[in-house]
Amino acid sequence: MKKIFLLVIPILVISCKGTQKSANQSNAVYITQDRQSYIITYKDLAVREMNRCGIPASITLAQAILESDNGSSTLARKANNHFGIKCHNGWTGGKIYHDDDKRGECFRKYTNVYDSYHDHSDFIVNGSRYRFLFEYSSSDYKSWAKGLQKAGYATNNSYASMLIKIIEDNQLYLYDSGLTPNVDEDQKPDSQFINLGNVDNFKIQLNRHTIYEKNRIDYIIVKKGDTFSSLTEEFQKINWELPKYNELPQNTTLIEGQIIYLQPKRNSAEHGKDFHTVNQGETMHSISQFYGIKIKKLYEKNRMKEGTEPEPGEKLWLRKTKPETIEEPKKVEPEIIEFDTEE
Repeated sequence: MKKIFLLVIPILVISCKGTQKSANQSNAVYITQDRQSYIITYKDLAVREMNRCGIPASITLAQAILESDNGSSTLARKANNHFGIKCHNGWTGGKIYHDDDKRGECFRKYTNVYDSYHDHSDFIVNGSRYRFLFEYSSSDYKSWAKGLQKAGYATNNSYASMLIKIIEDNQLYLYDSGLTPNVDEDQKPDSQFINLGNVDNFKIQLNRHTIYEKNRIDYIIVKKGDTFSSLTEEFQKINWELPKYNELPQNTTLIEGQIIYLQPKRNSAEHGKDFHTVNQGETMHSISQFYGIKIKKLYEKNRMKEGTEPEPGEKLWLRKTKPETIEEPKKVEPEIIEFDTEE
């Protein structure tokens, strides 16, 4: 007679090996100077999480780089959230509200950057849709990248290829095997933490430029000698990003004092900026740049044909769609009726 064994698998939340340790920088946010500095600063956290949970260090670093824009995104600066993880059901930690796919979405807020890395690992480990990823080797970063996209970590259809490019451009795969890429440790910034408090439109000094914020979009002011190529290298972007974000040809000659956005423009102007009166010399593109609105949306809101330009003094709608023109009723001249009168 065969013995039958009943295997009972309890449902529980998996915790990776190791305990969570919090850093001392509870009221500070790390601001990276460039991608190389970010890698140098956080590579050890990524390796530690790989050893704790089995997620390739290259994948963790690449996701953090992409999701946090090298640590300079609004979520990274104000909430130490380097992976764009939303609150989801059951989250009891800190919260911050930020516009993403929808307006005012809830994102997780952390005391420090380490907590963000730690929670990212637990989020992947405990997410049922990500379980198949752990069938891949921790050195198979390509399968992990494609698997994250398949599981729906991000909505971008190029998410996997973007992660792979970051990994290969920076040799992050070496960390998966316990090796170290050939990097200049002297590039690590002297001051790693800046206390932001609750200051809005906080300025960040990155290399040659200061980053400003308008309509919840990061932007810089063009300096003499800047080109799309030099800015792409400085801010570690992909070649097509800056021209696309600013709706300009790749070979555009940048002018000193010009606004260049580092992130996509939005569909509407910020709250309180409802209208704009066109000044002499302004174009739809210059107005869209000034308010951080996509030019196509600006045309749509004002019921204008793309390619046409507004007249000076014309009122443009920036947040709502201009009402359809209502024709005024034609004036009816009173009919004069003549009466014959007898003398």
